[in-house]
Amino acid sequence: MAPDGGDTEQEDDLDDEPSSRTGNGKMQASQEDQSSEGEEEEDEEPRLKYASLTKHMKSVYRNGDATSAYIVGGDKMVIGTHNGNIHVLSLPSLKFIKVYHAHSASVSAVSISPYPPPLPTPKGNAASRLVSAQQSSPAPSTSGTSTGSPAGRSPKPPPVPITASNQIYIATSSIDGNVCVASLTDPKDVMLRNFGRPVHAVNLSPDYKNDHSYLSGGQAGNLILTVGGRSGTTSTSNAGAGAAATASGWLGAIGLGSNTGKDTILHSGEGAIRTIQWSLSGKYIVWVNEKGIKLMRSNLHLGTDESENAWKRINHIDHPNREVWEDMAGVWKPQAKWVDEAGLESNDLYTTQINGREEKPEAQRTVSSAALPKPAAKRRRPEKLIVGWGDTIWVIDVNPGPSAADKAAGKRKIAHVNIMTILRMDCIVSGVSLYTPSLLVVLAYITPGESMVSSQTTPTRGRHRRQNALQPEIRLIDVETEEEVSVADTLNVSRYESLSATDYHLEVLPAMQVTQKAASQRGALEIIGGGIWDVGMYPARLFSSAASVQSNGSHSAESSSRTASDFNIAPPLASNDQAVHPSALTHGMKIFIQSPYDCVLATKPTPADHFNWLDSHAMYEEAWEVLNQHPEAVGDSSDTSSESTPSTPTRSSAKGQGTLMDFLADDGSQTTGSGQRNLNPQLDKEKRRIGELWVQELTTHNNWSKAGATCGKVLSTGDSWEHWVWVFAQANKFEDITPYIPSTHLQPPLPSIVYELVLGHYVNEDRTRLRELLERWPAELFDASPVIEAIQGRLKGGDIREDSVEDGEVGRDWRVLMGCLAKLYLADGRPAQALRCYVRLQEADTAMRLISEYHLVDAVSDDIPGFILLRISKEQQRSAPMSELEQASREPIRLLVAEAHHGIVRPETVIQQLDDRYGVPNPYLYFYFRALWQGETATETVEQPTNGHTGRDGKRSLMDERLIATEGKALVSDHADTALPHFAEYDRPLLMNFLKGSQSYTLDQATKICKQRHYTPELVYLLSKEGRMTEALRLIIDEIGDVSQAIAFAKEQNDQSLWDDLLNYSMNKPLFIRGLLEEVGTSIDPVKLVRKIPEGLKIEGLKSGLMRIIREYEIQYSISEGVARVLRGEVAAAMAEKGKGLNKGIKFEIGEVHKDPIAVQNFKTGRPRQVKKGHCPGCEMAFLPEDPKLLISFPCQHVFHLPCLVDFSGPDGKKSEDILGSLTNLDWQSEYDRSIGPKIDHAALLRNIVNQGCPLESNDDG
Repeated sequence: MAPDGGDTEQEDDLDDEPSSRTGNGKMQASQEDQSSEGEEEEDEEPRLKYASLTKHMKSVYRNGDATSAYIVGGDKMVIGTHNGNIHVLSLPSLKFIKVYHAHSASVSAVSISPYPPPLPTPKGNAASRLVSAQQSSPAPSTSGTSTGSPAGRSPKPPPVPITASNQIYIATSSIDGNVCVASLTDPKDVMLRNFGRPVHAVNLSPDYKNDHSYLSGGQAGNLILTVGGRSGTTSTSNAGAGAAATASGWLGAIGLGSNTGKDTILHSGEGAIRTIQWSLSGKYIVWVNEKGIKLMRSNLHLGTDESENAWKRINHIDHPNREVWEDMAGVWKPQAKWVDEAGLESNDLYTTQINGREEKPEAQRTVSSAALPKPAAKRRRPEKLIVGWGDTIWVIDVNPGPSAADKAAGKRKIAHVNIMTILRMDCIVSGVSLYTPSLLVVLAYITPGESMVSSQTTPTRGRHRRQNALQPEIRLIDVETEEEVSVADTLNVSRYESLSATDYHLEVLPAMQVTQKAASQRGALEIIGGGIWDVGMYPARLFSSAASVQSNGSHSAESSSRTASDFNIAPPLASNDQAVHPSALTHGMKIFIQSPYDCVLATKPTPADHFNWLDSHAMYEEAWEVLNQHPEAVGDSSDTSSESTPSTPTRSSAKGQGTLMDFLADDGSQTTGSGQRNLNPQLDKEKRRIGELWVQELTTHNNWSKAGATCGKVLSTGDSWEHWVWVFAQANKFEDITPYIPSTHLQPPLPSIVYELVLGHYVNEDRTRLRELLERWPAELFDASPVIEAIQGRLKGGDIREDSVEDGEVGRDWRVLMGCLAKLYLADGRPAQALRCYVRLQEADTAMRLISEYHLVDAVSDDIPGFILLRISKEQQRSAPMSELEQASREPIRLLVAEAHHGIVRPETVIQQLDDRYGVPNPYLYFYFRALWQGETATETVEQPTNGHTGRDGKRSLMDERLIATEGKALVSDHADTALPHFAEYDRPLLMNFLKGSQSYTLDQATKICKQRHYTPELVYLLSKEGRMTEALRLIIDEIGDVSQAIAFAKEQNDQSLWDDLLNYSMNKPLFIRGLLEEVGTSIDPVKLVRKIPEGLKIEGLKSGLMRIIREYEIQYSISEGVARVLRGEVAAAMAEKGKGLNKGIKFEIGEVHKDPIAVQNFKTGRPRQVKKGHCPGCEMAFLPEDPKLLISFPCQHVFHLPCLVDFSGPDGKKSEDILGSLTNLDWQSEYDRSIGPKIDHAALLRNIVNQGCPLESNDDG
C-alpha cells in the first residue's frame, strides 16, 4: 500500500448496471460449475511462465521503501519509489547503474528519452572509458544524498560511462508537485520544476536532447508543455498565477534555483490527468483525464506546410456512460501503451516447422536493409494504442491523414482515429499491452466475491472499509472473440491483500529484431557496459528463483562463488550475487509486473518448458515432437533443473549463453536455427525415453496400429526394436509393427532372429506379405536358412500346390513361395537351386540372367524341356503356331547350342530328354538341330569366345562363324538319322541342304522318308548320290516333268549315256523335244537330236526351236571367229614390238677404263673375277677401235668378242670351232659376194650362239 495514498484508496461502494456477461466474453458461472471445471483448467498448459526478480533488487526495498512507478526500455529499467528515490538498472543483469534521490514524496511517473533507448554500440572509446570507470570505484552512481536515500553518505561514485545506450534523459514526477529531469551520464545536467500541485504524469519528448520539452499533468487538470530550462536549477512553473512559485529542493538549497523555461497549458478543465504517453513515432500524444481519452498531434515530424497542426487535438473518446464511472474515473489510474507491432510474439504459442525451416508471423520477420522500401515509397501504417482504464480496454488505431469519409466530405484532418475493439472486464485493469497481434495481456486486480464493478447498480454513500484484495492475475484475451484463451495465471506477490489497483504496474519490453549485422557486432558489444553484458559471459549471476510465482512462494538460490570484482564491474549498493534466472535469457517479449514489494518477469515458455509440461501430463506424442523440432529443449531443461543449486559458471559454458541481444531478441529473429546444433548430448537418450513411453501408452490403450507407426518414428537402437517387436509378436500384432521394422543396419544391430520371426510368421499366414518383406529387407539382415526350411516345409505340406486356388487365382501361393525360395537361395549363396526355382516358375529373364552371371547352364541339364519352355505357357504349347514357339524358345535353344559347342551340355542329353518328353519329331528338337546346323549361338557366348578370334567390338569374325557352323554341322551329323525326320517334318528346304551337306545319314532311311513324303527333288538327289542316274532322270521326267531340270541334271552329271537316255525318254514327248531344242544348246549334237525326232510327230514350236539351236551355233561360230581375229591381231602387235626392239641399236663404249669392276665367274675355272667396263668378260681385254674380232653386244650392255662369247657360253670345243670356222668363211665370202644367202646363214649361226642371251645375266638369274 502506497503512503500518501488519498487518491489511491479503492472505494468499496462501486455500482454498475447489471450484466450477465463478463468483460472477457464468458458467461458467469455458478460455483458448482466453476468447481467442476477446475480440474480441466488445471490441465491447460500456461501461455506464460513467470519468475520473481525481487531478490535481485533488494537495494530498491531498503529502509522499508517500496516501488511506486517504473519503466523499462532497451537495456534499462528505471524504478521510482515512495521515498522519492530513482534506481536505474541495466538489463538483463539488473546491475545498478545509478541511484539518486529526486523527490520528497512518492514518485508517480517515470519517462525516458529517447524511448526506447538505443542499445550499446561497439565504440572503442566508450569501451575504454567504461573499463577505466569500472576500475576506479566499486560504488554505484548517485546524484545526491538525503536521509531517505538508500545510499546514505557514501564516497562520491564514478560517473556513468558515456555510451550510446547510457546517453538518455530520465524524467520523474511526484505527488510533491515536482518534475525532475536528469541526464543519466552527466550529474550536472538535471532540472527540477515545481508545479504547485501533485503531478501524476510526465512524458519526455522523443527528441528531448534537442528540444528540451516535456509534457506533464496532474491533480490540477492541466496538460502542460514545458520547454527549456537551465541545467542544475530548480524552477517554478509559470503556467498560471495559482501555481506555487517558490524554489525548493536540493538545487534551490545550494543557490542554483531560478525561474527558467516556459510552460504552456495545452488543455485543462476536465479533471485530473493520470497518464500521458508520446507515441513511438513522436507524432501523436495521448493523455487521459476524468472525462476520457484525448489524442493530439505533436510538433515533431511536421512538414513545412503543417506547422499550424502542432499541438492540435485529433480526437476525444469518452469513458463508458455508467454511473460507477462518475465516481471512479478520477480514482482508477489509466494505462496507455503505444504498441511496437514488430516486437510482438507470434499468434501461435510455439513456432512450427514448415519444410524444415521455422515460420513466424509477418510482423516478426527480420528484413534486411536491402529489402526495406525506400523512404519515398514508405507505407503509411497506423500506430496502435492500447488503453486500459477501470474495467474497460480500448484498442485504437491512429491513422495519418483524413479518413475516407472525411475525404469524401472535403475535410482536411491531420489524422483520424479508429476504435478497433472495446472490451469490458470483470476486474480492474492495472496494466495492459498487446502480446500478439490478436492477444492482449492484462494485469487484473480482483476483490473477493462478485465483480467490483457490477456488484451494485448505484453507488452508496458514506465511508466503507476496503475489501481485502485477491492475488492479481495475468490474463490473455483474444481481441476478436473477447474471450480468455487460457486460464488466468495468479501472481504470488507480497502483501497483496492490502494493495490497490494503482499499486500494480505492467511494462513490456518488445522483442528486438536481431539482424545478421547486429549479430556480427556482438563480439564488440560484449566488451561494453560491464554489468550490461556480463550476462553474456556469466548468466548464472542474474536471477535466482526458478519457481513460478503461481506457487506459494519463491525459492531461494545459492549465491555464486564469484564476486563482482572478478569481472571489473561496478558493484551494486548491496550484495547482488544471485544466479541468473533462465527466464531472463529467453528470447522474445519480456513482460515486467511490479508491485510495491515485488517484481515479476513473464515470458513466453521455452521449448523446454513446453516439453516438461507435456512430459508431466503424459502427453508423450506432443513431447516427442517438441524434442524433434526443438533439440535445444533438452539443454534448456537441464539448465532449468539446475536452478536450485547453481554452480560457478565457467567461460566455456558461458559461451553457450546469450548476450543482451539474445535477451531482447524475438524467437523468430535468431539467425541460427535450433536444429543446426545439438545443445545437449542427451537429446537422443531423452527422445528414446519419451518415444518408448509414447509407444507404451499406445499399446496400453490397444492402439497397436499407431503404436507400430510410432515405433518407426521414435525407435533408433537395436535393443529397443528387439523389445518392441517381441511385444507385438506376443500380442500377435505383426501387421502393425512389420511395416516399420528397420531395413537398414542399426548400432547396435537388430538381431537377425527378429527378422526371421516375422518372416516365419508370414510364411504361414500371408505369402504375399512375405514376398514384399523379402523385397524390402536386404538379405544381410537375417539368416536365410531357417526361412528356407520353413518354406520348404510349407511346400511339402501338400496344401499349397501349383493347381491350388487362392482368391480365385490358380497357384498364387505356390508361385509366391517358389519365388521367395529362389530369392533366399540366392541370398544363401546357392544360385543353382535358385535357377531351378525360376525355371519352374518360367521366369525367363531372371533365369537367363542367372545363367549368364553364374554360368549355370549345366544346372538345368536335368530339365532341358523345362528350360526350353521358360517363355512358353501351357496354352501356347497346345495352340501356338510354329513361329510363336520358335520366337519364345530361341534364347534357351541358342544357349544350349553354345554349351554344346563348349561341351558342357552335350547334344545327346538334349536329344534324349526332348525325345523322352515329346517323341520324334517334335518342334523343340527341330529348333535345336536347326540352330546347331546353322551355327546359331547365344549372344553371350558370341561376344566372349574362347578362341580369341574377335574384333574390337566383341563380335564374331567370319572365321569364327565358319568354324562354329562347321562344328555345328558335325554335331548334327553325329545324330543325322534323328535330325532327318525333324527336317523333313518342319523344314523341307533345310532337308535338302542337310542331304547335300552331310554324309552321315543312312541313305536307305533318307530314301524311305523322301519316298513316304513324295519329296521327288530330294529323292532324285539321293538316287544320283547312289549312282542310279537313269532312275533319277526317269523321276525327273515322269514325276516332275521339268525338262529344264532334266537337262540341268544331265549337264551336272556330264555323262553321254545319260544324254542318250534323256533323248530316248523324250522322243515321245513333244514338250521335252521342244525344251531340248531350246535349252540343250551345244551340249549334244543338234543333228543327232533332229534325226531322232520321229517322223510325223507334231511338235509345237519346232521351227522356233530349230531356229534357236541354229542361232546358237551361229553365235558360237561368230564368237570363235572374233576370238581368232583378236588373237591374230595381238600376235602381230607383239611381233612388231619385238622386231622394233631387235632393230634398235645398242650403245657400248670402247677403250674406256672404269673404276668399278664387274664381278663375273670364269666359265672354265668356275672362279669369280672382276671385269671392268669396256673390256671383254671372256678375255678381259679392252675393246679397241681397230679390233679385228667381231663384237657381240647384248641389251644388258655386256659386250663380248665373238670367240670369247663362244668360249664363255660353254659349248663343247669341237662344235665351237666349227661355228667359228663357218663364220670366218661367211665373212670372207661376204666381202666379194653381194647375195643375201650368206647373210642369212651368218645370222643363223649367230642366233645359235646368242640364243640363250647374255651369259652373265643367265648366270645371275641362275
